[in-house]
This record gives sequence, structure tokens and C-alpha cells, in this order.
Amino acid sequence: MSVLLADDHGDFLAAVARHLEPHFEVLKTVGNGQALVDEATRLEPDVVVLDISMPVLNGIEAARKLKATGSSARVVFLTVHADPDYVNAAFGTGALGLCPQVRARVGPAALPQGSPGRPIFRFSLHRTVRVLLVTG
Repeated sequence: MSVLLADDHGDFLAAVARHLEPHFEVLKTVGNGQALVDEATRLEPDVVVLDISMPVLNGIEAARKLKATGSSARVVFLTVHADPDYVNAAFGTGALGLCPQVRARVGPAALPQGSPGRPIFRFSLHRTVRVLLVTG
């Protein structure tokens, strides 16, 4: 299963990619929302993982724009924003998952499975992506 990652913090983005690569095909990493939309259109990933606060085009607008293109990619936000307004805006884009960066564990973690078709608020990015790929 393929993943496209977007975050404007290069070191963090590289760490997330390293932790996901043993489990998923990381197609590319990008540093802003517009690059995410462009690369997702070109690469057609199964999942996009993105931050909310990014330059050029923020993650919420990028997710909206991506969905408007007809992309079937599942969206997971990985963000420091845990404020309910941000969480609601993120899920309002059609996102199926949100992992807070502050407490995100990017490696495998033994957490229970989510319910099919319902948004997931998780602390394990690896598990969140895997659940989304299985439950779609």
C-alpha cells in the first residue's frame, strides 16, 4: 500500500517516513500543501498523511482540493493541533484519521482496531494507516 507524506518540518517528515517504510510504500515526501495536491494527482497514493499547518496551501485546504480532484486517497492528518475547531475542520474535509504529533508514536503500537467507516483519532500513525487500508 502506498503513502504520500506532507509536512513542512523536514526532520520530522524524514522520521515518519523511516518508521512507515518497513510497513508501507512511501512514494514521496513533500513540504507544503500544494506540492501534496500536485504529487497525489500524479502518484495516486492509497493514503496521504499531512500536517494542518504548512506553507503555500495549508493541510485542510490541500485535503479539500485533493478531494475535489476526485482522488480516492484516504486522508490522515498528523498535526500538533488538537483544538476541537482544527479537529472538526480536518474531519470536515473527509479525512478518516487524525494523529496528534505531540504524542504521535510512528512505530507499531498495540491499539484496538477502529470501526469501519468511522473517523479515527489515534496516537499511532502506523496503526491508523493500517486500519484505514484494511477498512477503507
